[in-house]
Amino acid sequence: MVKKIKLFFITFDDGYENNYSSAYPILKKLSLHATIGMITDKINTPDMLSTNELKKLRKEKLVSIASHTVSHTELNTLNTEQQLVEMANSRGLLNRSLKQNTILLIYPVGRYTPASPFIAQRAGYKFALTTKPGLANASQGLYELHRQRVIPNMSDESFNQLLSGN
Repeated sequence: MVKKIKLFFITFDDGYENNYSSAYPILKKLSLHATIGMITDKINTPDMLSTNELKKLRKEKLVSIASHTVSHTELNTLNTEQQLVEMANSRGLLNRSLKQNTILLIYPVGRYTPASPFIAQRAGYKFALTTKPGLANASQGLYELHRQRVIPNMSDESFNQLLSGN
């Protein structure tokens, strides 16, 4: 019999500066790892993470940086070539500026087309996250993994239900 292991990702979408100033100190205190899905056109703009902050987060090894595309345009509004440009250019910028191999794509607003998983793979990603509610599992495929949304002021009971998959 195969033993089931529960893993979880803490993810932050968009790359707001408060991921560095507010969330990171808590992650560090609790020794938790998180992933930030960064909109690469927003790097070094007001209220968003700077290149220097991203580098500091990566250096500490508690935070991974994923792609949230170049412009955060919903992929279901783009054709195949436009999606590839959004995905590949974002990945390329993160790889060059952070000296990393970006393997995770977080779909903007969780929206994508039936072709998006294939485009993501072509762009060099190893897996992708949606905003479809529920726990991720192998039957979803590596490019359509579900996520549970945690909202502000969520009760402990509601949070525990999310983690249990109920």
